[in-house]
Amino acid sequence: MMNEMTHRRPNMILILMDDMGWMDLGCYGSSFYETPNLDRLAAEGMTFRDAYAACPVCSPTRASIMSGKYPATLGITNYIGALQEKGKLLGAPYVDHLPLSEKSVAAALRDGGYRTWHVGKWHLGASPYYPQHHGFDVNIGGNHFGQPKSGYFSPYHLEHLEDGPQGEYLTDRLTDEAIALLSEQSDRPFFLHLAHYAVHTPIQAPSEELVLKYERKAEAMGLKQKQIFAEGELFPAEHKKDQRLMRRLVQSDGRYAAMIENLDHNIGRLLDALDQSGQADNTLILFTSDNGGLSSAEGSPTCNAPLQEGKGWMYEGGVREPLIVKWPGVTQPGRICEAPVTSPDFYPTLLEAAGLPLLPEQHRDGVSILPLLQGAEALERESIFWHYPHYGNQGGTPGSSIRMGDYKLIEFFEDGRLELYHLRDDISEEHNLAQREPQLAAKLHAALTKWREETEAILPLPNEAYMPWK
Repeated sequence: MMNEMTHRRPNMILILMDDMGWMDLGCYGSSFYETPNLDRLAAEGMTFRDAYAACPVCSPTRASIMSGKYPATLGITNYIGALQEKGKLLGAPYVDHLPLSEKSVAAALRDGGYRTWHVGKWHLGASPYYPQHHGFDVNIGGNHFGQPKSGYFSPYHLEHLEDGPQGEYLTDRLTDEAIALLSEQSDRPFFLHLAHYAVHTPIQAPSEELVLKYERKAEAMGLKQKQIFAEGELFPAEHKKDQRLMRRLVQSDGRYAAMIENLDHNIGRLLDALDQSGQADNTLILFTSDNGGLSSAEGSPTCNAPLQEGKGWMYEGGVREPLIVKWPGVTQPGRICEAPVTSPDFYPTLLEAAGLPLLPEQHRDGVSILPLLQGAEALERESIFWHYPHYGNQGGTPGSSIRMGDYKLIEFFEDGRLELYHLRDDISEEHNLAQREPQLAAKLHAALTKWREETEAILPLPNEAYMPWK
């Protein structure tokens, strides 16, 4: 049972990052990036070590958070705006918006008496599918763009966000907007969805001085003497067939590090403003990311090691995310949770935390993680699933996967191969157990196949015009 403090409906802040990797925070093990404010949040709240995005790219995960459903259930399996990719297979068709028939978590909370605010990235369809049509009273910066259209410095040219003074930095501005909302006086609780565009490309630091700080740090740590990149294979998708993957081996990019520090500074500003408003003790804060760090293409600004690969891949680097939850009086400070959770879980969790009726037909793929916040070690759920029937821009190929206990199985659609890993012993997914444990692989594959059938997941088709270029 929730203690007496939480009988008051809590305020809720869901901070959603863009492309932030599992290893991009000091509290998750980075020795290069500096994140004192998020490290403090982790010390004061709960840190989840096995938290997942529902997809290795952005829009599907964002849709899963808003709807409580897996991307395959919604049909939103690729980032919105992507053209059909071609390789050995043809990428599956996908839904290019969050349908208005989906009752978003914001709409459910608003019906329950909450003020609902969206600040930042949306990327769930063009108008009329913007935040204000999905239950948000306020929409600041939410539109159909998947990244800052004109970069991180004003003028931004972003719909629903007025340009600031010349040179104003976007992460600073969005935080200013969120802080201004916190100052509004009301006897109704609020739900703030703060979806920063950072740290998505373009990799633009707020100042050259901050970049220089990390360039010097990289030198002092001896990182510049190490091999930074490993040139890989040709891309498996036709639109990038003349390019090779470029995998980053160490965290050493000064501009990316400066973006991380600026972001952390702004999270600190938000937390300070919450404290000053007198609302911190009755506010649930959830911090996470929409997919793994960008590590194999488009400049490869970060490294997710010991996780394999990153954004756009079915491996852990593509989907395992930082997740920090702080709810004073409920979460135990400094607690580490290793139960697997996934982004559709946030919807029922927030409803239950608010004391509102659950909507199981809506958030049917999510499970409330409130028991974990209250101290439970596990959830009553056998498996979690992913379905990404596309060629990522980062080198990944179409596939599905399932995690059951400590085991994870990936099915790659190009050749039908199965890869089975024991994540507790092999977090880097280096030792494929599919041949050694065929019965276990078959069990997980059967469960994965059954789930795809139940969700009517769309599969990629053979590309009859495919001509190998590798």
